[in-house]
Amino acid sequence: MRSVRWKIIAAGLVLGTAGVAAWQLLPQDAESRGPIRVGTSDVVSSLDPAGAYDAGSWALFSNVYQSLLTMKPGSDTPVPDAASSCGFVGQKLTVYRCELRPDVTFGGGRPITAEDVKHSFDRIKAINSDQGPAPLLNTLASVKAEGRTVTFTLSAGDATFPFKIATGAGSIVDKDKYPATSLREDGKVDGSGPYTLGAYKAGASAELKPNASYKGQGRPARAAVTVRYFKDSGQLDQAWNGRQIEVAHREMPPAVLAGLNPGMKDTRYQASGGSEIRSIVFNVRPGSAAAPLAVRQAVAAVLDRAKVAGDVYRGTVTPLYSLVPAGIAGHSTPFFDAYPAPNGATAKKLLKDAGINGPVQLRLGVNVRGANLSEAEEIKRQLEATGLFQVTLKPVEQWKEFQKGYAAGEFDAYTIGWIADFPDADNFLAPLVGADSSMNNGFSDKHVDELITRTQSHSERSEAAAEFRDLQKAVAQQAPMVPIWQKKDYVMSREAVTGAQNLSDGTGVWRLWELNWL
Repeated sequence: MRSVRWKIIAAGLVLGTAGVAAWQLLPQDAESRGPIRVGTSDVVSSLDPAGAYDAGSWALFSNVYQSLLTMKPGSDTPVPDAASSCGFVGQKLTVYRCELRPDVTFGGGRPITAEDVKHSFDRIKAINSDQGPAPLLNTLASVKAEGRTVTFTLSAGDATFPFKIATGAGSIVDKDKYPATSLREDGKVDGSGPYTLGAYKAGASAELKPNASYKGQGRPARAAVTVRYFKDSGQLDQAWNGRQIEVAHREMPPAVLAGLNPGMKDTRYQASGGSEIRSIVFNVRPGSAAAPLAVRQAVAAVLDRAKVAGDVYRGTVTPLYSLVPAGIAGHSTPFFDAYPAPNGATAKKLLKDAGINGPVQLRLGVNVRGANLSEAEEIKRQLEATGLFQVTLKPVEQWKEFQKGYAAGEFDAYTIGWIADFPDADNFLAPLVGADSSMNNGFSDKHVDELITRTQSHSERSEAAAEFRDLQKAVAQQAPMVPIWQKKDYVMSREAVTGAQNLSDGTGVWRLWELNWL
């Protein structure tokens, strides 16, 4: 997604009569203090799960929709949420079956049925939106609903399928409210998550109210939340300093993050995960300046990741040499192996051997958010300093317009971040470089697809290590994407708010229901 990481936490609590009475006072107290205001510069591209595959949308989906499975804080294994149980049938990893909980209902009170679940998955595949999560469900062949049983049939063995249905792609929608072959466009939500969506202003705010009928893995929401969406990290920082928000997450300016320290007044912060990545994606369609392999390899040969990390991000990111970040099983460093240091001579030879003379004219697309533009300017400087490239930056302010632009091939290359949907190397590879990838850059490679299929066939994920190394090497050779950096996930909160340490663990799950007033 455009967006992994975990420790399993369990707790037992026995409440006496007095304890129960005291706990029941908390929601009333929270209500009297008003909603907790959470600020972010992420963007919600769609309220419909069939039309969004990005961090901002899925963060909201975590709270207003429910999936059959979910990820608990710190865990690396999906657990039942709207389902009472799920599991593979047989040893081939091609049939996966779930039983729905008997007590799950949509916010309006209608019980969720197996037909709703089937409808939710079928429409993602049928609509196949350029901005939707269909690429994540590439192995899903069919869905069958019988009573409260949902059976998924897969086109090939896929050990990662349980993780996939625990993501925003598995959001269950009301079959009577969401069209089968088109996106819902009325700005409303009918889900069964911990919150119901009240007033919503695209690009501005979302008012979330605790859903009294929620039944699932997460704890019931205790405080109302107002999410405020800011245009950029500078505005988010101003809102924090002006005390207009109590929680800030994604993305404060690099200088602010670099300056965080335990002695700051009325400021708590949490740095977790470490597997958000950012890459240059190349448009390999015929006619693009990045279509020739030598051009992509030449960019990889001169990219100085350390300069980007130090000068642009103040050391809050770490140079990355594979699409699979350090800390995820299967990580290797094929781009470092091929290009151990920025080298203009290597790039020049690559272009010359390919018969490419004169500076390559490269249109570099960038979504103006956070430090993205400064990063793109640094990349432009590095490429042009070799004399081998002339880079024209194409800044786009609106995220949806940026998505449409790169899907339509308006750029020769563009920069984009990725937050994995689940803690497996597959999620940094299959949705990014596999057939019909979510990057919409025209890349397709039979050998890469074969390796992806082989990695997915191992129920014991450690057995896929050799294939993952081969797969990452193949990606580095073809260079449809060039990784730049990986980073941790930062959450800032005021002392009056509890639970912010559980808001995010670097995944796409945004646990707003963990927040409460102290």
